[in-house]
Amino acid sequence: MNNKPSTMSVKEWIIKKMAINMVVSEKIIDSVVTHQFDSANDALNIHKTVEISGFGKFYFNNKKAFKQLERWDKIKGAYEKILANENTTLEKRSNTEVRLKNLLISIKTLKPKVNEIDTNI
Repeated sequence: MNNKPSTMSVKEWIIKKMAINMVVSEKIIDSVVTHQFDSANDALNIHKTVEISGFGKFYFNNKKAFKQLERWDKIKGAYEKILANENTTLEKRSNTEVRLKNLLISIKTLKPKVNEIDTNI
């Protein structure tokens, strides 16, 4: 169990390895690991850095956030253009609506963090 199989995610591999080494249920280890990563993700939404012992320090990348937001705005415009077109098929319209909804959620999540950066400059 030294090398992670390419078909297994890092999280699955960590859980399986810890369960074997600690003789604890994978379900329990999974809930603990999930909680830790969820907490780290929440902390990263509040702060600009998070350090996880044994994994390293993770930073919120300002430049990538600006570029990503710009990209998403262009994609949003393209989706809206597709939806505005009367010749769009029902299937394509449905798929585009779902994609637009998911994109708007992503924009809503990232925008406050980017705006926070603007006010601090």
